[in-house]
Amino acid sequence: MDIRFKVKRFDELTTLELYKILRLRADVFIVEQECIYQDIDDKDQKGLHVIGFKEQEVVAYARLFDAGDYFEKASIGRVVVSKNERQFGYGHDLIKACINAIEEHYNTEKIKISAQTYLEKFYETHNFEKIGEEYLEDGIPHIVMVIQ
Repeated sequence: MDIRFKVKRFDELTTLELYKILRLRADVFIVEQECIYQDIDDKDQKGLHVIGFKEQEVVAYARLFDAGDYFEKASIGRVVVSKNERQFGYGHDLIKACINAIEEHYNTEKIKISAQTYLEKFYETHNFEKIGEEYLEDGIPHIVMVIQ
């Protein structure tokens, strides 16, 4: 079964979709990565949500922001794939869907992300380049990466 993506504004999300998104984010970022942080940060309402469905389950997700909403460039954040689904390469499908959505909805190809350092090579395969030095965000090493 393949993954299919939907791009929605916050006010277009169903209650069940929002619940499944928040559960996936908590499962990975808080439980799996053992990082206690405030995931619900009042930014979801401003972003676009890229949701990867496999049948009726949310197995991949990211949120997007236009230039100026979060960084000076458009951005991708909260990139997550369910642990049981990572073996299928859905992370790559998700990033491609995000880049396409940014081009379509925000009319730009310039993107800035705050990536977990261990994913540097993954993002490089999607034409992101590292800029600056590693830093800690919520106790996890991150780097800034951009598509100019």
